[in-house]
Amino acid sequence: MMTPKELFERRKRRARASIAKKSGGRVRLSVFRSGKNIYAQIIDDLQGVTLAAASTLDKDIKGQIKTGATVDAATAVGKLIAERAIKAGITEVVFDRGGYIYHGRVKALAEAARESGLSF
Repeated sequence: MMTPKELFERRKRRARASIAKKSGGRVRLSVFRSGKNIYAQIIDDLQGVTLAAASTLDKDIKGQIKTGATVDAATAVGKLIAERAIKAGITEVVFDRGGYIYHGRVKALAEAARESGLSF
């Protein structure tokens, strides 16, 4: 029987493989969700570099939120990552939810990024 961590890694690999097929050279908006915080990065897989990043630990967000583990915090991170991406000249990305279900904090981050100008 597989452990929960192994099952998560399997889901993550499956999601990444699907993204790699459909990306068409676009950069990837990757989400990592921990118990206390949420992180987002825009990654160029062809060059292997991170172009923009945002998290609930950033100074811009940390003072505004009570805890980093809420939908409101994820929304703030989504807005910030979109703002930083547009400043870096990126408007189109592929959303990488990792092994997480598109629900709750992950969904809130994605919708906030879309509303702030990113298209995916």
